[in-house]
Amino acid sequence: MTVRPLRRPWAGHTSLRRKIAALAAATALLVVAAVGVLVHLWTAHDIRSRGEARALNTVYAAMDVYRRTGVLTDGAELDPADLPAALRAPADGERHRVYDGHVEGNVGPSVWAAQRTGGPGSPVLAVQINLSSDRANLSRLDAAMAVASLVALAAAVPLAVYGAGLLSRRLGRVAETAARISAGDLDARSGPTKGRDEVADIAATVDRMADSLALRLRTERRFTADVAHELRTPVGGLLAAVDLLPPGETEDLLRARVRDLRGLVEDLLEISRLDAGAEEPVRVRVPLGAVVAEAVSRTGLVTEVTEAAEVTEAAEAADDGVARTLETDPRRLERIVGNLVVNAHRHGAGPVRVTVDGLTVVVRDHGPGFPPDLLLHGPRRFHTGARERGSGHGLGLTIAFGQARVLGAELLLANAPDGGAVATLRLPP
Repeated sequence: MTVRPLRRPWAGHTSLRRKIAALAAATALLVVAAVGVLVHLWTAHDIRSRGEARALNTVYAAMDVYRRTGVLTDGAELDPADLPAALRAPADGERHRVYDGHVEGNVGPSVWAAQRTGGPGSPVLAVQINLSSDRANLSRLDAAMAVASLVALAAAVPLAVYGAGLLSRRLGRVAETAARISAGDLDARSGPTKGRDEVADIAATVDRMADSLALRLRTERRFTADVAHELRTPVGGLLAAVDLLPPGETEDLLRARVRDLRGLVEDLLEISRLDAGAEEPVRVRVPLGAVVAEAVSRTGLVTEVTEAAEVTEAAEAADDGVARTLETDPRRLERIVGNLVVNAHRHGAGPVRVTVDGLTVVVRDHGPGFPPDLLLHGPRRFHTGARERGSGHGLGLTIAFGQARVLGAELLLANAPDGGAVATLRLPP
């Protein structure tokens, strides 16, 4: 679990604008291709139909002239050599037609129409209608359609990109608002959006969710703070009453329990102040190693404190002989380190080691490690995770994370490969 600056949830993902633009371009391309194919097929069918009608009409006119005068007109021939086989011996005296798609030189494709001039065995009058010019017109139409399609596609893609950009920016604002809310900024809102559509509905839903969540959290924080304040007086009275008891085992037991209760009340008050954002750091320049050592010693627990070799050498080589310092709030830093050390002893196992390396403080124990639920969701109040981590109120890590946020530090929880819990505090320079 970390305390990090807000990361955009869409970072590293393919842009929605690109996806929508690509989809629009693909759709436009499919539409253009479909329209082009349909126009080509319809035009080709129309060319063939008109060619067949023209061939039949020409045969009709040529046959009328031939029967009256015996003269062949309109390019008609009797039993031409290249007449298709289907027209060489018509079964009746009606007009027949055949489409010939063969292309040779400047001839073809073409439509043949034929009709027998008389009874069975009489010659066949045939006419060939060449469709080469119509096919050339079809090719030019295809080229014009392709150019028009490319122009339309070139105009449609920028419009799709622009429209997708508008939608992407609106969704991005909603996503950023949701990310800020999940990071703890309960004042984040999407605000009013233009239009009444699904994006506006999503933004309004996110804002209503944030309002509801903020109200619940404020109620919870107010309740926690009120309970802690109300408990301070009776706890103080209990401490005074314990002082009146005669020395003995009962007095020691009661004093220990009352002391634990007072610590719990103080922790609750501290958490309520952290939740309310009422804490402000008081920064002074202090030596990091000395502050960490002091924090460890205040716990009264046996803990090994070491500094990285390069840090020690740098301090020894410094002209003024002073250890490395940083500007921070020493009280809050001691609180974080102390809580991490107490947590390591209470829920882990020895030896517990604290290492100072530059601006990083690492607290390591050799117990069962942090439970997976804690690493996944972070510390939760009054929840200590797995049983093997020991007992407690679950407030120590919560306070440590809260104080780290106040200092602008990063607190990481992990488990060592060879066993044990590792808490890493990275302080800002």
